[in-house]
Amino acid sequence: MSIDLRHRVLRAMREGAWPHTAAERFGIAIATAVRWRSQDRASRSDPLPMGGDRRSGRIEAQAAFLQSLIDGKDNITLHEMQRRLADERGLKVGIGTLWRFFNRHGTTLLISTES
Repeated sequence: MSIDLRHRVLRAMREGAWPHTAAERFGIAIATAVRWRSQDRASRSDPLPMGGDRRSGRIEAQAAFLQSLIDGKDNITLHEMQRRLADERGLKVGIGTLWRFFNRHGTTLLISTES
């Protein structure tokens, strides 16, 4: 949802619209309108962005380690990388996390997902 939509919903509620009415008018969930109003009253600042990536920082911090795994072997599986992260760094991540990491970094290696 856009920040503009949130501003319009909050403006309507500040002008006296009930959350249910504002939600219906702008086509959002009632719970969303209630949450935005509660946040607005508590902070009187811009609503926080919703969604998005909140956890990639954990895997991004291991970029050098992951690169060393690729540089050190001709053929390494995602499962092996996953195991090495857990064993050597104490970081448990899913195969999808590793896949998205390499995709974000434009790594175009032939990486097997088999154990």
